[in-house]
Amino acid sequence: MANFDALDSKIEQVNARLKVARMGLQIERRGQKLNLRGTLPPRSGSDRLKPHQQRLSLNLPATPAGLKQAEQEVKVIAAELIQNTFNWRNYHIRLGRISQLELAQKIEAFTEAFFDEPQRQINLAATKTTWESAYQPYLRKLEAIAQHNNLSLEEAIYATINANEANSRSRQVCCTALAAFANFLQLPLKLEFNELTGGYNNTYASIRNLPSDDLIAETWQKIPNPAWRFVYGLMATYGLRNHEVFFCDLFNLQPSQTNPTIRVLASTKTGEHEVWPFYPEWVETFQLRDIHLPKIQLDLNQTTLQRIGQRVTAQFRRYEVPFSPYDLRHAWAIRTIHFGLPDAIAAKMMGHSIAVHNRTYHQWITHRDQAQAVETALQKTKLSAPRL
Repeated sequence: MANFDALDSKIEQVNARLKVARMGLQIERRGQKLNLRGTLPPRSGSDRLKPHQQRLSLNLPATPAGLKQAEQEVKVIAAELIQNTFNWRNYHIRLGRISQLELAQKIEAFTEAFFDEPQRQINLAATKTTWESAYQPYLRKLEAIAQHNNLSLEEAIYATINANEANSRSRQVCCTALAAFANFLQLPLKLEFNELTGGYNNTYASIRNLPSDDLIAETWQKIPNPAWRFVYGLMATYGLRNHEVFFCDLFNLQPSQTNPTIRVLASTKTGEHEVWPFYPEWVETFQLRDIHLPKIQLDLNQTTLQRIGQRVTAQFRRYEVPFSPYDLRHAWAIRTIHFGLPDAIAAKMMGHSIAVHNRTYHQWITHRDQAQAVETALQKTKLSAPRL
């Protein structure tokens, strides 16, 4: 075991100097690491309103060199406190000053901050799914590119974005993830992320070739497994996401109930919302009152919403469904437009904002509004075409 007597004596000497200089902070050794202790502003989320005694991790080794660096850090923090510019965001509770960390540690700190955000605590299952699908893959790619190419962090961010196909969904998601990471690090970049995203259009990419309602009905008949046929019918009738099928209150589908709405539970990606069937006749056509879900792993301590959704996609492929599961959701949305359901109501049933709804289904909404306006104008006018 290391003998720290000499170092502890030096720490006392440094602290004596800091006290005389009224720095308001002291250095302390905790095991083989050096920390600071002093009166600091409350951390984010703290119940305390005024500065109070706290520890600040520096993640510096308990060595003479580490002590020298810790003394310099005290001077920097003391200046920030005087200027009222000190921010806990610059420090990780365990790893120390974030700007001085290695990339892997910066990603670790960002990961913890991501999951600690209050709004993400509301639905941890959805947060985990979002992280695993939309953040983690691109941060791993960033780390690999930075290591293998000996690039600065800024250069590695640009290289990671450019490694994704231009104007693609993956490039858009990558930009979102790395923009959040750069913002967390307060890293100034020369190029704006909206310049790097490209012209990806999810409406064009995902909805250009939707199945007709006739094809949807015909395909239901061809699925041999009753449980997966039920999943298919439920998605088609209620516009559900893949995983939402398994997290619904289906009480109103019982034969004794006359209003066959379903309630998507709060454990899903977008939280609780109620959905009506479009077409209502499909409840009977697709035999949805005979509730028969497949038995798959649904414990979110053992799996994720994303993996559950992937099971649905795999079954669609197995039964040679000629379109993707999400096409059923898009088809439901467009069906509600043709029915004349208000966009705000449809958006609420789908569990997303009216802005997302209007952006995604803009082409169909515009056509509907134009058709209605033309019909109204023709009904009101007294003009008639000249006779020949």
